[in-house]
Amino acid sequence: MSPIHPDFSHATETSVSGADAQGVLAAIEHALFWLVVGNGLGVMLALLLLGPSLNRALGELTYGRWIMVHMNLALYGWCSLPMVAFLFSAYGTDRGITARWAGPVVWSWSAALALGSFSWLSGHSSGKLFLDWSGIARVYFPLAMMALWAVLSLSMIHAPKREAAKTRFLKITGLLLLLAVPVLIFVASSPGIYPAFNPDTGGPTGTSQLESSLVIVAILLLLPYGLTKRKAESYWTVTASWILLATEAVLCAALSRTDISHHLPAQYLSLGSLLLWIPMTPAYYTAFSWHPSACRWRTAFLCWWAALIISGWVLFLPGVLDHFKFTDGLVGHSIAALAGFVTALLIFVMTQLLGDNGSLFNRTWSFYTWNIGVLSYVIIMTIAGWFEGSDPAFTIVPGIARNLLYFLRLLTGLAMLAASADWLRDASRIRRNAAASDSRIKLTTAPALEKTA
Repeated sequence: MSPIHPDFSHATETSVSGADAQGVLAAIEHALFWLVVGNGLGVMLALLLLGPSLNRALGELTYGRWIMVHMNLALYGWCSLPMVAFLFSAYGTDRGITARWAGPVVWSWSAALALGSFSWLSGHSSGKLFLDWSGIARVYFPLAMMALWAVLSLSMIHAPKREAAKTRFLKITGLLLLLAVPVLIFVASSPGIYPAFNPDTGGPTGTSQLESSLVIVAILLLLPYGLTKRKAESYWTVTASWILLATEAVLCAALSRTDISHHLPAQYLSLGSLLLWIPMTPAYYTAFSWHPSACRWRTAFLCWWAALIISGWVLFLPGVLDHFKFTDGLVGHSIAALAGFVTALLIFVMTQLLGDNGSLFNRTWSFYTWNIGVLSYVIIMTIAGWFEGSDPAFTIVPGIARNLLYFLRLLTGLAMLAASADWLRDASRIRRNAAASDSRIKLTTAPALEKTA
């Protein structure tokens, strides 16, 4: 038997004790909890839009305050905690002296979300969408992120001495990038700082959308290295993908960073360069080995990714954006991004981390209920947005067509709530079973130390 030096491209599926898996399982359970809470609030908000008079029964806690809680719990709860589970796995936090601290870090993150929710319901906000942190919550949330960073750093320090130099380099680089995140969150939440905007819509410019999209692409390219191993014959696909990302980064750097309209060809043509990732991303992901339980959600997130790139570019084109700006049509596009692409990607990551236990996300009814529910929501909001773009009073003044669309949206919200509640129930059961002293659970760990003949 000879040791294999580990790196991020040699992740393996191993059976570990329940105690050794508690950090990953806790992060997944908390993520699903906030997904259920966010979906529940979404159903309530759909009811308030369907019957505006219901707002009077809520006193000060009307739609305007609950919508902030709904959106921020979706972003900083559901969308963030699965990546915490990924980091726990990649840095080996559930093994060694840091295992006892993984759970408290997850709880501190959830406590920050609870504190933020109280702040938003109290009427406090920075006034910036998805950067609503203000007051003590603006300080506590970055501190919770720093606690995560500290535990990851300690995990790296106490990593096995035989760890490969490439692995340590990647871990150190990751820590340096992660260290900037809480600082950026704190600074960006300041009401006095605003990015460039499109003077014709009041929204983001093509440059800023390309920048944020390329960040997502970079994450998509990096994720496999912390989850699984690369196939030996896939060198050209991986290399071509990184070259394309570098080329688009140069293109993005050459664009203007000032307030600029989407009517300028350079803005919508440069954003159209993202269409190249529709074939490239699936080719890139076939270059890696995946657990069978993750295959269904890999297909789902790649389909949503393609749909998001196409619809995002079409919606930004001159004439189209002018009609859909700040309507339900853009709400539908946002749901396609968050509930469609991002959710499918996160579940794909979690199924890969959980190995055989990832089958909890693969029940046929919940898989199709969620994805068909999201697709239906997007279609309904696109129709509503088209009418609203022609007549802004369409969504303000209740009418038969408007009420029918909003009722159908309520049904899609109930469907998504049911699917997410089913996932949370199963995830909680797996964590409780794994907590037993004699329980063992098969997790995908990366990086891993293994021996082979």
